[in-house]
Amino acid sequence: MNDAAAVANVLDMADLPMQHPRSPASAAQARARFFNSGNAFNVKLPAVPARLFSAPQEGRFGVFDCDQSRALGCAFAATTPLMLARYVRIAARDALLPLDLNATGAVWYVIAGSGRLAGGADSFAFGTGDVFLLPGATGYRLEAGAEGALLWTVGNEPQLAFERAQPAPVAKATIDAVHYTAAEIERQFALIFASATHDDTSGRALIFSSDRQAAARNLTPTLTLSFNTLAPHTHQRTHRHNSAAVTLVVQGAGCHSVVGEAHCPWEPWATLVTPPGAPHSHHNAGAQGARFLIVQDGGLHYHARTMGFEFLEAVE
Repeated sequence: MNDAAAVANVLDMADLPMQHPRSPASAAQARARFFNSGNAFNVKLPAVPARLFSAPQEGRFGVFDCDQSRALGCAFAATTPLMLARYVRIAARDALLPLDLNATGAVWYVIAGSGRLAGGADSFAFGTGDVFLLPGATGYRLEAGAEGALLWTVGNEPQLAFERAQPAPVAKATIDAVHYTAAEIERQFALIFASATHDDTSGRALIFSSDRQAAARNLTPTLTLSFNTLAPHTHQRTHRHNSAAVTLVVQGAGCHSVVGEAHCPWEPWATLVTPPGAPHSHHNAGAQGARFLIVQDGGLHYHARTMGFEFLEAVE
């Protein structure tokens, strides 16, 4: 056999199958597996789909997951690999119980109605337009008022499910329950709109944090929450970031988003999924200002120094 034929008969490193130890002397040794830089260096996983989820129809009650686990190849409910968005509708004077939150933390937005949170370390009444943050715990109780309640929530359940981890006990959690009332949110927006911006400012947005996470300016150690706005007949410049984004349409007639090549018309209370790294922009062709609530796994990327935010469109 000549040299060329010998080289041709050598198995490419990328085609080597997973390797096992030859003669393991213990159960611990027998569990070893080996790959190489040809067959494991650049792992290929299903892409995160850009998708629009609609809010549940009137008259439907319960918990409604924005679940893309099949497309993501996950064995657990997930909207993105690390976040799960849900709608929760509770009938008038009814309750959702027990609500076990297997997450480091979850943000809640009250789309409609009112009610009361109970069963945790803190109890409080909530109303339309309120935002609240809950640490992971078991036994929460959501009680709806006379008109019922529709809520939207995003937590990092998939992040914990990926490692089969459990949230820390409330007494040792890195966050507390935090309640942001609609009235206080409007007061904060008024301060923002009375302030000037410059070309590098990423729009006019309200960023939510708490006393224990203020140094990082995040909502939880891994999640960020911003309430973005878009003036009539304007658009947010095309940009990208390495964090995935889950967006709730709060207000915006005649609005749409462009995610990659996909044109995504807004509908009331829809949930938009923006894949990590995807170029995207938001457009308001209507006569009214738009508002949209965005949860990202941004805290994780800030900590890892991998956010990679950049505008892809010049200032007009």
